[in-house]
Amino acid sequence: MNVSAPFIARPVATSLLALAVLIIGLMGYRALPVSSLPQVDFPTIIVTTNLPGASPETMAALVTGPLERQLGQIPSLTTLTSTSSFGLSQVTLQFALERDIDGAAQDVQSAINAAASTLPRSLPYPPTYTKANPADAPILTLALTSSNTSVRVMADLADTLIAQRLAEVGGVGRVAVQGGSKPAIRVQADLAALAAKGLSLDDLRSAVAAANVSAAKGSLDGAMQSHAIAANDQITSARDYSLVTIAFRNGAPILLRDVATIADGFENERMGAWRQGRPAVVLDIQRQPGANVVATVDKIRAELPRLRRAMPADVSLDIIADRTEAIRASVHDVQFTLVLSVGLVVMVVLLFLRTWAATLIAAVTLPLSLIGTFAVMWSFGYSLDNLSLMALTIGTGFVVDDAIVMIENISRHREDGVDGDEAARKGSAEIGFTVISLTASLLAVFIPLLFMSGLVGRMFREFAMTLSIAVVVSAVVSLTLTPMMCARLLKPPRPVEPAARAGWMTRFVNGMGDGLSEAYASSLAVVLRHRGLTLLVTLMTVLATIWLYLVMPKSFLPVQDTGLISITVRAAPDVSFEEMTRLQGLAGEALRKIPEVADVIIVVGAGLTNPTPNVATLAVSLKPHADRHRTASALVPELNTALEGVPGVTAFVKLVQDVQIATRASWSQYQYTLVG
Repeated sequence: MNVSAPFIARPVATSLLALAVLIIGLMGYRALPVSSLPQVDFPTIIVTTNLPGASPETMAALVTGPLERQLGQIPSLTTLTSTSSFGLSQVTLQFALERDIDGAAQDVQSAINAAASTLPRSLPYPPTYTKANPADAPILTLALTSSNTSVRVMADLADTLIAQRLAEVGGVGRVAVQGGSKPAIRVQADLAALAAKGLSLDDLRSAVAAANVSAAKGSLDGAMQSHAIAANDQITSARDYSLVTIAFRNGAPILLRDVATIADGFENERMGAWRQGRPAVVLDIQRQPGANVVATVDKIRAELPRLRRAMPADVSLDIIADRTEAIRASVHDVQFTLVLSVGLVVMVVLLFLRTWAATLIAAVTLPLSLIGTFAVMWSFGYSLDNLSLMALTIGTGFVVDDAIVMIENISRHREDGVDGDEAARKGSAEIGFTVISLTASLLAVFIPLLFMSGLVGRMFREFAMTLSIAVVVSAVVSLTLTPMMCARLLKPPRPVEPAARAGWMTRFVNGMGDGLSEAYASSLAVVLRHRGLTLLVTLMTVLATIWLYLVMPKSFLPVQDTGLISITVRAAPDVSFEEMTRLQGLAGEALRKIPEVADVIIVVGAGLTNPTPNVATLAVSLKPHADRHRTASALVPELNTALEGVPGVTAFVKLVQDVQIATRASWSQYQYTLVG
């Protein structure tokens, strides 16, 4: 049975079929999302609870413990970790890979509701949850700065306007506001004045609470009309609080300003952020597990102009770090490598087949097979990432094999004087089973990768599937379009022309081919004359390969230069907030002196980023690759040296990577799958 015969007999239909594959493949390529790596995130949810003023021990006993007891009963929960710090509790829940994150979020909300009766009644607002992994680096970092507007106003803008709007963008998991908490009125009691007036702290607290109650006021009803009373009892400024009456003594009122100092401030004043040494409010945006990084950042960037128009003119909203810049650059490099590999393969085909017709056939079928793969990738929900494009780059050699085998066999019949259609039918009939068997053998190689489990299996499944799809599409094209084109384009061999009459391109190609043949014949003759030495060199090569494999450093993915560096600085446990601020100012100043550093963001104080008050985080953004001469890895020693000059702190420098799962367990699983 000749599978290719119907396609050889119907060249128009075959050409239209190839054109349809081309169009659908291009449409699939345009629709494919762009990312750094396949989406293999564990469904992760963070539950955050604030209780201003509470110590870590109080948070652990009254907030974190009751929440853990309820959250731990959720099905498919694989890991539950918690952190209790000053005024903040964070519980991180990681679910099994197959668990739907939206369904898990519903279970988390139910558990929070069930724990509500056991939580302190003094919580300013109930616990909230976000669909984000705290281990993920922010996909976008924004900073609010101003020369005139106070940090309190900027923090209010960030919390009520920017964070709320960006949280609605599809794919955003969490918008963390750093450097300013919710605005609050801070009342600092004068104990001596209270004692002189015969008052206690409880009297002051009761008076403040009674003066700021928002409750129903009722209505005024008349014979003809009714009017609802809409008076607002809430106090929103420090000046109004200062006029609150605490008590009466000798017929005279005692005002709050007589026994306390009132000022506008924050719920938590022991935290702050700076950009290039100036006070700022920083927003770290994390993606939702499973969301595409590039598509999410594009949506966020589209919202920024509208947000800027809604803010005061003297407040700047700037992008400090964009993780997609490195992703786009790396994907672009792999795309260029793929195009270059296709060009090199076509050139090699020309050098060895030495006919323009055969080269043209290979130059058409090879890109068509790769483009057709994009359509299948899109239907499977894959993306254009480093692994899928690497699979296509590697598969270029596999894809062209089918076409070359088919072309060579049909060319042999044409050289024997057989008619074009008949040569195509005979050649395809003889080689069709070989093409199918080659495809089946290549698919068998990737079966272990397709059945790998866990995170590593999810990571490499897209790689293996993409390469398998390319091989299958190549086999289909080689059994349909390639023999049809051979029947129409391959001509019987012409009499050999004298070298002087041949064109320069023909002479160049023939000379290259003859030179390669002579070089191979000469090297083969040398090897056959020294068989013992050849076997010895082969054995030494095998031993050297084994030795290099054992001593070579192991990692799941190579270290990337994303241009982002995260530095954690730790001081003494009893350090004050003012001293920590001073030390981080020195650290930031030392880092800004390094020529390759473009921006430095400092976040001080216990919060979403720092677990304790004596820990600060410095986010360093490097200049673009074209503007610096050293990589991020090469800068790490200089960063450590600069921070060693700051007394009383210990620094930990970490390169921000697109994925951080380079564990010994994942590497061992990968080795076992390839070998076993």
